[in-house]
Amino acid sequence: MSEKLQKVLARAGHGSRREIEAKIAASRVSVDGKLATLGDRVENDKSLKICINGHLVSIAESATEVCRVLAYYKTEGELCTRSDPEGRPTVFDRLPRLRGSRWIAVGRLDFNTCGLLLFTTDGKLANCLMHPSREVEREYVVRVFGQVDEEKIRQLRKGVQLEDGPAAFKTLRFAGGEGVNQWYNVTLTEGRNREVRRLWEAVGVQVSRLMRVRYGNINLPKGLQRGSWMEMDLAAVNYLRLLVGMDDKTVTKFAVEKDRRRTKANQIRRGVKRHTQVSGKRG
Repeated sequence: MSEKLQKVLARAGHGSRREIEAKIAASRVSVDGKLATLGDRVENDKSLKICINGHLVSIAESATEVCRVLAYYKTEGELCTRSDPEGRPTVFDRLPRLRGSRWIAVGRLDFNTCGLLLFTTDGKLANCLMHPSREVEREYVVRVFGQVDEEKIRQLRKGVQLEDGPAAFKTLRFAGGEGVNQWYNVTLTEGRNREVRRLWEAVGVQVSRLMRVRYGNINLPKGLQRGSWMEMDLAAVNYLRLLVGMDDKTVTKFAVEKDRRRTKANQIRRGVKRHTQVSGKRG
């Protein structure tokens, strides 16, 4: 049975479907010597010669391949892209180097949003977690500037019309603050571009601070510094896999229990050392 080329390559860990589609559109992918086009379908055939940027890549999925997941604390001012022509910092600059695989971002946070961003080496897991049909919950802490009354809260819970369709917060809870600067906890089950900000703007309220604190049941780890990362243990990895209907894993690169605390501390220190733009405290 044939599948779309971008789906096959994403499942093999060569990037997200969106990234691969962009490469196909830019004539950077070939199949058996012929440039691929969007919409091409292939069969999972070991004899296929698929190249990305002129380099032969594998589409085989190994049953023993280790699925790794990182929790990263993104700062404001970082881009969720692998490189930037203007030389601005990206979230990938801070991640540990890999051989034979690559980190794939599970969704994105915009330039001025901070907080939890997950990365995995498993393209299929990343795509499933991002897909709207899975309705994986994301929680944000948001500071708004403007007058918020019961009618606006009712609209945000019931739904408002955005340019790309109707949207609503799954939950919305007041979290403190006085006057025109107030904090709220909100949740969504999809990841449309700037959706939290656009929802508030639709009722005439501006977002002055936005931070993601949870993805599914994975919280932003306590003590994790801005610009640093922490590898998830096997239980957390399997929670995410089972959440989207994937088989669990029995192998992990995560340290054994006696080394776990030391490993986490070293990872945090390395992440902070690489990050030259840390400022202030989380809040």
